[in-house]
Amino acid sequence: MEFFDAIKNRRSIRSYRKQDLTQDLISKLVAAARMAPSAGNAQPWAFIIAKENRTKQALAQAAYNQRWLEAASVVFVVCADMKRAEESYGERGKTLYALQDTSAAIENILLTATSLGLGGCWMGAFREEEVGKIIKAPPHMRPVALIPIGYPNESPPPRSRRPHSEVVLIESF
Repeated sequence: MEFFDAIKNRRSIRSYRKQDLTQDLISKLVAAARMAPSAGNAQPWAFIIAKENRTKQALAQAAYNQRWLEAASVVFVVCADMKRAEESYGERGKTLYALQDTSAAIENILLTATSLGLGGCWMGAFREEEVGKIIKAPPHMRPVALIPIGYPNESPPPRSRRPHSEVVLIESF
């Protein structure tokens, strides 16, 4: 799939076929995430990959009972290593750059999943402290998103996007 096609075709998928991902596919998703840009190359991310049903069930409960994520082959719990970001850039690294960098890694996962014929969804609605306990995260590791990934069992239509004139406020100075 061409890169721009992956951008255009990416959808939030919430229904998955019962089919496991190969370790090769999981490795490709992690490799793509690791290639994301980061401030000062700090790479303040960590990826916990939940495969076990009971772990996915606990994550679904922590995500306000969004049970559909249990059907995904895997759930990436993407975390920001606040300590690593703070060591590089102080408070701004901890409070902003870690989240920006982690978000770039998340988008790489989602676009790569699309390019591989997989589907995923960026989930931010969850009880952060509860997810931290489920994955046994140390205090400096902040769960930023849950990313269920699997073979799509749906093909949602494209959602509308704001026109160019609404998102570009000034084209030149």
